[in-house]
Amino acid sequence: MRIALHRLSLAILLATSSLNTNAVEPERQTALKYLLVQDCGSCHGMTLKGGLGPALLPENLAGKPDELLINTILEGRTGTAMPPWRGLLTEAEAVWLVEQLRSGL
Repeated sequence: MRIALHRLSLAILLATSSLNTNAVEPERQTALKYLLVQDCGSCHGMTLKGGLGPALLPENLAGKPDELLINTILEGRTGTAMPPWRGLLTEAEAVWLVEQLRSGL
């Protein structure tokens, strides 16, 4: 039941995120861009072309559902170095990060 509700709320967030450009405040967007370069970049490469973790360039993310990417950011990946970011990021912020990665930052 909890997983179904989580997926429903994520689906609603995904459906409305492109319509709501104010979902993440500009000051927070700046902090999130820094997080992408510094924190994500420490494993995925400073230019996000890959390292310990896979590349996060638009062409590498093509074909991967947004829900999978958002869930990976929020929950991490068991058995890998990818930590969960749920305690530090909201679902809206994870959606915004995926949008940024897909656009080539």
